[in-house]
Parts: sequence; structure tokens; C-alpha cells
Amino acid sequence: MKIEQYDNVYFLGIGGIGMSALARWFMKKGLKVSGYDRTSTTLTTELEKEGMVIHFEDRVELISKEVIDQKEKTLVVFTPAIPKDHKEHNYLKDNGYTILKRSEVLGLITKGYKTIGVAGTHGKTTTSSMVAHILHVAGKNMVGFLGGITTNYQSNLVMQGEINEKTIVVVETKE
Repeated sequence: MKIEQYDNVYFLGIGGIGMSALARWFMKKGLKVSGYDRTSTTLTTELEKEGMVIHFEDRVELISKEVIDQKEKTLVVFTPAIPKDHKEHNYLKDNGYTILKRSEVLGLITKGYKTIGVAGTHGKTTTSSMVAHILHVAGKNMVGFLGGITTNYQSNLVMQGEINEKTIVVVETKE
């Protein structure tokens, strides 16, 4: 499976810190991004300002038209925090959509790039933010998927330069 085969990305749990960084990535890549989250937050409001269509009720009829009409061109990304009885998740699953966990999508994205993974029990967000900042200031082609909103970039996605074979990706990894 290649990420490039999709035009739309639909997020179940778009307001999570890791999910929203991926949503921002796909928006910057030119895909249509929409999604569901249980509650409206400052982060979901920012995502809406960036052009993402988000709703806050678990109702299939609220799924965007592009997602419904273009099943083969839609990737669905979900967080394991979505309950088993979630109506939208079950509809998408029962109708044969490609559905992947956030971690799987991050793995597909990083597959083609040099990647710096920051692991540990404490300090991952601080360390990955510092590494992303150093690469950014150094003028390297880079992308940082961060576990928090950095003060100096006001985002959990930091990008510099072109996305190409020399791009360095910074991610937080599990222990």
C-alpha cells in the first residue's frame, strides 16, 4: 500500500496530538482532510482554521461527501481510543474502507525517509522538539511529528525545505 494512492484522509479521533500532526501533514501534501472527534478543543478549532472539516457527533451522515463517494481514494486513520461500538468506525469497516491505526500510517510515512526516533519514558516531546528545531534552524529538509504543541512553532508538525529523498523525519516512538 502506498500513501500516494489516496486523495482523502478521514480521521477518527482527529483532535489527538498525534492524529492532528498527521492530519496537518496530509493537508500540507494537498489531500482533503476531514474527521471526527468527541469534543471541540482549541486544537480542533485550529485544524478547522487550516481547512479541515471536523464534526463532533458519531453520526454516519456527517462523514464528508468525498469520503462516502470516493471509497477507493480514501484512507481512514483511527486511534485505538475509538470505542468498539463507534457507528462511523463500524460503517467504514463494514463497507471495505482502508482503515489503519495512527502508528501504522506514521510507519508508512517514515518508511522512505531517514528517521530519528525518540524513545523513553520521560522527555520524548522535549527531545524530539529540540531535534526538530536544530534541523529546522540548520536549514535541513525535515519534518517533525511532535507529541505536543511547540512554543516557537505553535504546532505539533514542524517542516522545513522540500520533501524529498534527503528529508529527515523526527518522530516520537514507543519504548
